[in-house]
Amino acid sequence: MIRIFSFLLFFALPSILRSQDLNPLLKEARQQESSFHENEAFLKYAEMLRIQPNNLIALCKCSELSSRIGARQTGKDKMQQYFIAAKNYASAALRVDPNSSDANFVMSLALGRLSLIAGTRERIVLARDIKKYAEISIRLNPANFKPYHVLGKWNFEVSNMNMAEKAIAKLIYGGLPAASLKQSIYYFEKSSTLNPAFLLNYLELARAYHRDNKKEKAVEELHSVLTLPSMIYDDTRVKATARDLLKDWQ
Repeated sequence: MIRIFSFLLFFALPSILRSQDLNPLLKEARQQESSFHENEAFLKYAEMLRIQPNNLIALCKCSELSSRIGARQTGKDKMQQYFIAAKNYASAALRVDPNSSDANFVMSLALGRLSLIAGTRERIVLARDIKKYAEISIRLNPANFKPYHVLGKWNFEVSNMNMAEKAIAKLIYGGLPAASLKQSIYYFEKSSTLNPAFLLNYLELARAYHRDNKKEKAVEELHSVLTLPSMIYDDTRVKATARDLLKDWQ
């Protein structure tokens, strides 16, 4: 864990570019990630950045993994360190290529994770940028399933804001962009269509269906979570949550 912290803001430090084939490191990083060793995968991607600080793939993956690993930390301070790092890696990726769908996605993800631990006012401030970067990501690559999931979650959360949060949003921005449960379901369904193996999306879609009083569909989505193979480290937690929800909903 200490080694990862030492790399979190690594890309901001001056580095000497060296000519070296990064393909072996990239292969190792992907193997570690597919084996659910996300900490080790992160370190491999960070090693790529020591050699080539502007490597877009490594910057995007360091951001995405920082967001994922950070969500598993205990305590707000540790989570915040990872989420800020995720945002900084995303910022660096956008400087390299502002027209990268992946760079815009990881920024939307990092901001979304930061909003999970933010106060009401900051969460509302972040909301507009989460939506903005996710929409840019889709515009740049309509086949990228990840930003659709972000917009599904965004609509789910924003449409469920209480009166006090809506009042603050109106005070700050004059209100937030329109959000609805219907749009949340649309984006989650779109994400599943593009990548049927994305387990977290089934879980969030189930929650959206359940709120929309479509309990049979919600239960069906949870069963999908449990029957599909785990693809990333977090899928174990996703499956455990699906089992708990099935007990409550059936």
